[in-house]
Amino acid sequence: MKGKKFSIALLTVTMLTTLLAACNGSNEGSAPSAQPSAPATDNGVDISKEVNLVYYLWGSEGVANKDILAEINKLLKRDINATLEVKYIDWPDVATKYPLLFASGEQFDMSHASPGAAVSYFTLAEQDALVDITDMLDKVAPKLKAEISEEVWAGNKVDGKIYGVPSLYSEFTPTGYVYRTDLLKKYGMEKISTIEEMEQYMDNVVANESFSPINGNANDAFNMYRMLVDTTEKWINAPGISFAELNLVTSSPEDYKKVFHPAFTQQFEDWAVKMREWSDKGYWPKDVLSSQVAGDVNFRSANSAGYLTHAQDWIGKYGSDVKAMPDVETGFYTFAEANQKIKRKMGVENSTVISANSKNPERALMAIEKFMTDPEYYNLIQYGIEGRQYVIEDGMKKTPAGFDDKKDGGGFAVWSLRNDKYNLPMDTENPIRSSLYEEWNKVAINDPYMGFSFDPKNVTTEIAAISNVNSQLGMQLMLGKTSKDPKTAVAEYREQLKAAGIDKVIAEVEAQLADFEPVQ
Repeated sequence: MKGKKFSIALLTVTMLTTLLAACNGSNEGSAPSAQPSAPATDNGVDISKEVNLVYYLWGSEGVANKDILAEINKLLKRDINATLEVKYIDWPDVATKYPLLFASGEQFDMSHASPGAAVSYFTLAEQDALVDITDMLDKVAPKLKAEISEEVWAGNKVDGKIYGVPSLYSEFTPTGYVYRTDLLKKYGMEKISTIEEMEQYMDNVVANESFSPINGNANDAFNMYRMLVDTTEKWINAPGISFAELNLVTSSPEDYKKVFHPAFTQQFEDWAVKMREWSDKGYWPKDVLSSQVAGDVNFRSANSAGYLTHAQDWIGKYGSDVKAMPDVETGFYTFAEANQKIKRKMGVENSTVISANSKNPERALMAIEKFMTDPEYYNLIQYGIEGRQYVIEDGMKKTPAGFDDKKDGGGFAVWSLRNDKYNLPMDTENPIRSSLYEEWNKVAINDPYMGFSFDPKNVTTEIAAISNVNSQLGMQLMLGKTSKDPKTAVAEYREQLKAAGIDKVIAEVEAQLADFEPVQ
């Protein structure tokens, strides 16, 4: 009897469901529903079943992020019958938790990827941690595929296959020195475009101001190293040792298969001597190695005359600079510009990837297409809710009147999804960006190592030892804080690098580069 009752009940429910479905399918004489029915197919793909997509992003969750996400999910539900769940890896944890995301086997759908991340995009692709989307693009996201040129897609290929969707955002990130133009005029100077002019500016600051020319922390050691590399001949950063440390270089973009460590050059020794001179002159505070405050923070607190960073950071924080110091304008001395070594940021450097553990890779790719090719989606995920997080006035994105950061603040670190076509000019961004990038684009070069993924498995012990040497003596040299004179300290640094295995690492890098050809 129980079985019969269940069968009758099931038949009744089935008939009722069929009837309701038929009614909903009719466009005549039916009142519009409050929520549109989700489509059954999209580009021929069955999307009748609602799915939840998990998207891992870097950074912390803003107070209004859930509200923004709710609006995004209304669109996703309407168009591809999906919802998005965002999980966050906070900035201090990126180096450790991001690699674990792929190594743990966790089930998720999308994430950011880059050749320069803690685990490289190319490494993830080679280890089968990402979904091959080569053929899927034609079926699932034809608009997205057409939006991106073959040249840009080529930069994302690994063994002829595409494993990530590249950003379509024009960007340059050379390192440089942000300085105050009001002080520059005060000292009778016109610009800073050489190390000598930078020294002249800093000498004037030391002689005339109550603050130092640079007031950062230990991280500036790496910026000083970048200054050495960028201002020395045709040197270009080479893989093998993290670019966040004192890394390897090659003598020129054309000679990319032969690499070396600058520590064993006369230029490095001369630079170490100069850094001691700068330190002794008071260009930065004596406690720079132990300071916990970043250089840009001290700058905006009027505790320094400049700070070291990359171009896009200076451009993007223009609004913060103006807010903190309304009467101060800034300039930017780009170290690599004089030797014409400004590198283009290629799309692969900021890519959105689909995890090999995703249960719904096609739906994930559909979502990526929406975010990168539909302005309605783009504005929401990039800027938030119009009227609350932003307003558009005279074609420019601005902060609304009455905006309260404690309840309206938020946003997502989704630079991988950016597209120049839909990007809004912002009042928080330096207006020089467009003209500056236009000029740089005329002379910029491609990174010869783009597409190369160094496999460190044969030298992990040596790399760890080198990293330890860098974090101790290397950083001290770059900030002029060694206990011995710089030439003696350089000799010790060389000995420690040799003992750590620098020659073995260089040999391994060159062996892996032997058959590599750069992306054109």
